[in-house]
Amino acid sequence: MTNEQHGFIIVDKPQDITSHGVVARMRGIARTRKVGHGGTLDPMATGVLVIAVGKATKLLTYVSGLDKSYSATVRLGQSTVTDDAEGDVIASSATDHLTAADIEAAFAPLRGHIQQRPSAVSAIKINGERAYKRVRDGEDVELPARPVTISRLDITDIRRGEFVEIDITVDCSSGTYIRAIARDAGEALGVGGHLRALRRTSVGGFGLDEAFTLETLQERKDAGEPVPLTDMGTSAGRLMETFVVGEDEARKLSFGQSPPWRGSARTDEESVLMGAALNESGELLAVVSEVDGRAKPAVVFKAHGSA
Repeated sequence: MTNEQHGFIIVDKPQDITSHGVVARMRGIARTRKVGHGGTLDPMATGVLVIAVGKATKLLTYVSGLDKSYSATVRLGQSTVTDDAEGDVIASSATDHLTAADIEAAFAPLRGHIQQRPSAVSAIKINGERAYKRVRDGEDVELPARPVTISRLDITDIRRGEFVEIDITVDCSSGTYIRAIARDAGEALGVGGHLRALRRTSVGGFGLDEAFTLETLQERKDAGEPVPLTDMGTSAGRLMETFVVGEDEARKLSFGQSPPWRGSARTDEESVLMGAALNESGELLAVVSEVDGRAKPAVVFKAHGSA
């Protein structure tokens, strides 16, 4: 490996640090400014954060839209201004009358293809300004609902005390707000609800089983070890189809030309068929899209003949 590193690494984000804070730590560990992440986690959340280093940051655009999985704890009986545990409590209600059947009935409509209203305290922009900033400035913000898909929402535990706390596991599309699930279930039951804890367990095929803590990575750096990156060719293969191109096609790609498409055949005329072109050594040359049977380069990573 040269001094310049490129690739993906999965970080198990700790609580009480922003995703940008993780990126800042990784810049020091990887000794480069070229670090980015593939999908924000709130400070209170933990779990899978896809980190790209070097030229691999150009692959992050293909990470952000991946499906995600979470484990979470919902508290029924309390509403907060942020719909999660970081916000001030704005209302409390008794919950001793709620049955398990009541709770299941409240969550049932939140499964499948639904219209979800994002939390007002979100990073969504309204006329160029983040919604959360408008809320902090005292504005009453209600964002329009938008389509999301919640393919799995399982209730795994119900605990009763002063409030009802429920553990859930969720598989969902990108753009789903888990705190909105907590809010909506509480509203359906008439007692309010908010998110108490959140852990992201996977982003696409990237899971906790391959994640490193920041402490482990710092220890490796202190010991003089390189960052354990997954190389760009392998990383791209976990995001899209890959195919190997020969010397002549590699040359064409490096100059922005479009050699013949070597991937699978198009099956959906409305979708953009993407693929990663690798050389015979498995190095990522370019991400390409299929246009009229040609591999049109979208992003070129390696100039022909470069080391």
